[in-house]
Amino acid sequence: MRPVDATGFAVLGAGLIAIAFGLARYAFGLFVPSIRAELGLSADAVGVVGSLAFISFCLASVVAPLVADRLGPRHAAALSGIFALVGLTLISQAGDIVVLGTGIFACGICTGLMMPALSSGVQVAIRADLRGRVNAVMNAGTSAGLVLCVPAVLLLSGAWRTAYLSFAVLSAMGVLAALFLIPSSPPRNPEHARSTSSLTADRWLKVLRLTVFCFAMGLAASAYWIFAPDLVVAVGGLSERLTGSLWLVIGITGLAGAWASDLGDRIGAPATQALALVGLAAATALIAVAPGQLWTALLSAGVFGWAFMTLTGLYLVTGIRLLRERPSMGPVVPFLAITVGQAVGSPLVGWVIARAGYIEAFVAFAALALLIAAASSLFPRASPDPATEDGAAAPSPPATATAAPMEGERAGPESTRSPG
Repeated sequence: MRPVDATGFAVLGAGLIAIAFGLARYAFGLFVPSIRAELGLSADAVGVVGSLAFISFCLASVVAPLVADRLGPRHAAALSGIFALVGLTLISQAGDIVVLGTGIFACGICTGLMMPALSSGVQVAIRADLRGRVNAVMNAGTSAGLVLCVPAVLLLSGAWRTAYLSFAVLSAMGVLAALFLIPSSPPRNPEHARSTSSLTADRWLKVLRLTVFCFAMGLAASAYWIFAPDLVVAVGGLSERLTGSLWLVIGITGLAGAWASDLGDRIGAPATQALALVGLAAATALIAVAPGQLWTALLSAGVFGWAFMTLTGLYLVTGIRLLRERPSMGPVVPFLAITVGQAVGSPLVGWVIARAGYIEAFVAFAALALLIAAASSLFPRASPDPATEDGAAAPSPPATATAAPMEGERAGPESTRSPG
């Protein structure tokens, strides 16, 4: 079977990301009440198990570029899917904390490996002027996973083993799709295989600035991701069942993050970041102002979903463009920085809540998002055209024999116009 074209690759990649991030990573928190009750776990035990996904994600992210370069996009993505299959199956059969923790750890490895593998595949199969759009669409697959998770929770809240077994079946289908449809080889062009040590000081500085912004955004967003459900229940008095609706809305509006690359190319990356951070701040403040009003909370969730997925899509594309010589490394820098920011932010938000209260904490983190937005003029600019970078980048490689030709693609230098 011949590999897919740009549109097909974007859809396939979004589906694999939905499995890796939506089902293998974020679904666990939604099923915690049922899992905790059946297995008799304490809150501390659940916290330890949940942290395993963060640990394995970080460990896998460190080695993901090497895995993608050695195995190639096809087998690296399939390996990631196998970890999801094993992890989700273990969770579905867990009878104690050891098996449950092992499954969660395996799922974290899946999330750390998947995006570097897919971004490496994009470099092989997709022409240069479409890569940013394809990567952004794939990143929005996380939202599709959330959309799938919430109905599963509502319909199978008491049957979490059945839900996780169905997730495992989907992951098995993802492995087969990766083996049949993703290119088998990493980029062949020697210039593109160069180590990131060949980057100029100017581009290393840009990578450093990107890392700082990703960490800061992860820190600011942690209040919403971790404590928004508690806020609307503990302060607003809403039913716990309604908190799933917040995540459903976040997933639906987060799909608009697929246009992050196009928006960044149209109005500029700094302006895009500033706009999305203002949205994130507004969503965080809005839910704090009226936590007991369902429609206000849903509006807040909608804005947050768009803002967060636009920011992660922008950071992903910027990282890949700055590290174009190592496309598998491009997603690692922003995603790892965001995850570390969330890990630092979670206890910090809890500390502020314990001393000042939910509303005050959310307002403080909304203000933090605005401060980050105000510094957006420092956000690194990365051109989609390697020829306009600092001179260290090489031309993009031609499509390999395994990649499906794009309709209307012409020979010669790659187009440098903005997609769309």
